[in-house]
Amino acid sequence: MEPALIAVAPNGARRTKADHPTLPMTAAEIGHTAAACADAGAAMIHLHVRDASGRHSLDADLYRAAIATIRREAGERIIVQVTSEAAGMFAAAQQIAAIRALLPECVSVAPREIMPDEAALAAAGPFLADLARERVGVQYIIYSTEDVIRFRQLMARGLIPDARPFVLFVLGRYSKDQTSEPTDLLPFLAAWEQNGPFAVCAFGPKESACALAALALGGHARVGFENNLFLANGSRAPDNAALVAQASSGAALARRAVASARSVRQFLGLRGA
Repeated sequence: MEPALIAVAPNGARRTKADHPTLPMTAAEIGHTAAACADAGAAMIHLHVRDASGRHSLDADLYRAAIATIRREAGERIIVQVTSEAAGMFAAAQQIAAIRALLPECVSVAPREIMPDEAALAAAGPFLADLARERVGVQYIIYSTEDVIRFRQLMARGLIPDARPFVLFVLGRYSKDQTSEPTDLLPFLAAWEQNGPFAVCAFGPKESACALAALALGGHARVGFENNLFLANGSRAPDNAALVAQASSGAALARRAVASARSVRQFLGLRGA
């Protein structure tokens, strides 16, 4: 198996320090968190930035400031994956324009947001093709088995340019109380049929168990305060690095080496690999 990629999603689009006092919101806080999480085993940070009011933003300058701080604090030890998430605030055209302006090392893209219908494909298809040419690593966010089926149809039509696309299965997004179970992964895998590398993220206190299930089945894991604030024992995690360390320990239980940023850049074919 490939080494296990542990990614951290330290803040998300909605949570604030009212949810957890160590949740990073400023560029300086994000940089410090990135370094601590790299020390704990994370090879990737899933980056959200906030505006002056603390709201979710896709502003390229805010992204550049946060990325610069991450590089100062953590160097190249951690891959920066920016989000293109709409969060109910941005239309597909705005999401595409924001990522075109930034051309980051990596980006997460939800097909259901930028490719919601046939009319959207005229803009989204060339956008994804351009990212492939620029060697921007794309991770496709998949929320349901219906999303998997449509994604495979888009692949068959040549609208997904990746030969082995990297996907993130979001477990429990539509479950009661938005909590996840490890068994939530199974329908995704049955529909996916192992077309390429996959990772999972999960909501609630079983985040670590879901991560371990993915790692044991050859996948990768994303953890962090975006979706979960609790350790596996039910106690409140002191910080994001504690959740990363817990996932890294899970990789050992699954007899997987923890991937370095360098090895991830190689197997994802990123710029600078």
